Amino acid sequence: MKNFDFASFPRINLDALLCSADIRSQQEYFQVDEQLPFEPDGTGGHVWLKIQKRGINTDWLAGELAKFAGVHQVAVGFAGLKDRHAVTQQWFSVNLEGFVEPDWSAFETDDIKIITYTRHGKKLKRGVLLGNTFKLRLTNVQGERALWESALEQIQQYGVPNYFAEQRFGHQCGNLYRVEHWFSTGKAPKKRNQKSIYLSAARSWLFNLVLAERIRLGNWNKALLGDVMLLAGTKASLFLVDADDDALQERLDTMDIHVSGPLWGRGNPAVLDDSSLLEQAVLSEWQAWQQGLEKAGMSQERRALRLFPTGFNWQFIPDNQLELEFFLPAGSYATAVMRELAVISDAQHRNYERGESVLDVADRIAEVKENVDI
Repeated sequence: MKNFDFASFPRINLDALLCSADIRSQQEYFQVDEQLPFEPDGTGGHVWLKIQKRGINTDWLAGELAKFAGVHQVAVGFAGLKDRHAVTQQWFSVNLEGFVEPDWSAFETDDIKIITYTRHGKKLKRGVLLGNTFKLRLTNVQGERALWESALEQIQQYGVPNYFAEQRFGHQCGNLYRVEHWFSTGKAPKKRNQKSIYLSAARSWLFNLVLAERIRLGNWNKALLGDVMLLAGTKASLFLVDADDDALQERLDTMDIHVSGPLWGRGNPAVLDDSSLLEQAVLSEWQAWQQGLEKAGMSQERRALRLFPTGFNWQFIPDNQLELEFFLPAGSYATAVMRELAVISDAQHRNYERGESVLDVADRIAEVKENVDI
């Protein structure tokens, strides 16, 4: 039986282990503002609403929107799920073709605010997301100020490892144990959504293994012969490294391009030479998982090994607190940034350990679903 320990993945900043802080001690201390890749055009049969919600999960709010508008829930669209234990702003679309538009102000409550609304010709689909702006407040900040300042400056200049975060793998990595059972016995989950969650977790774990090894070798942000580079801000603009090139390293240093790692699936791996040998060595004991992903119909893709938060700013405030603000592209995790700062304790996870309510369990499931193919 394989053992899955996310905490074993290496950090760039070893001094992070000498610092600690709490996150999400209040919902207002974890704010997320969703950014679309385009502006709604202002016409069409779909109403697009940007809604601020507090202490509410996305699926529940989508259902309430459908009831309020008198439409089926399938008529409501959103780009991705957002954590209930936060104050978040995100877009929803409601197909009102053939329906009278309601007074949206009547939908508001103390915890639900309509920021703006407009029209568009199409439904907002899952994954149609540029990224998220985060505004966080860490509390109970412990450790030498100089270590914190150094870590913050390193992140601002060099970015962080682009790990898939713990929530990708379920509570105590439970989804990975289910993957192992599936791929070792051939007994696939019966429910389609479970398959999707487990396949996503499996690909993410293999990616993290490759990233972790490149961190240990000190080349996670340096080009190897045969690497595939990913143009910053894209998911599919790729090119192969076929020679040592100073200009290439300069583009890496200026965040124009990033080294990529594997999202496993069918097809020949894109990497060659030294990069191929490295990835083969790391994944040599995971052939059953590779074969399982291929059999399930996943396709080879690449993901940047490095995550660069833009607009990264911070401010220390009284009572051992730190405010942070930054933007991350879709598919990346604020917790990957936090991991390079300190040992972070999530107040909501502590609440789970004390005893979960039914809503908390539902939200934990939603947190896993949030990161599936978004």
